[in-house]
Amino acid sequence: MTPGLLWLLIAWGALTVVLIILLIYRSTLTMQEDDQLFLDDSASAMAKDQMELMAKVNKITPVVKMLGAVSGVMILVIAGWAVYLGLNSVQP
Repeated sequence: MTPGLLWLLIAWGALTVVLIILLIYRSTLTMQEDDQLFLDDSASAMAKDQMELMAKVNKITPVVKMLGAVSGVMILVIAGWAVYLGLNSVQP
């Protein structure tokens, strides 16, 4: 294994760990979310909490999508590089 491939694997691993942590955080946020709220004026604090929760989820979602895409591209590059190195190391 070349040093470049090793560093790429380490970077992919770190990026994927961050992605998994964000996915877990987002899922813990959405566990508290309700599909529908039927509130009267006296329970407006609950509506405010739900809006704040949705703002957090909406802020995290683009980052999760970007990290997922970058992680997918990186693993494809790593696999391609490993196949390339494997094909070039075969001696006839």
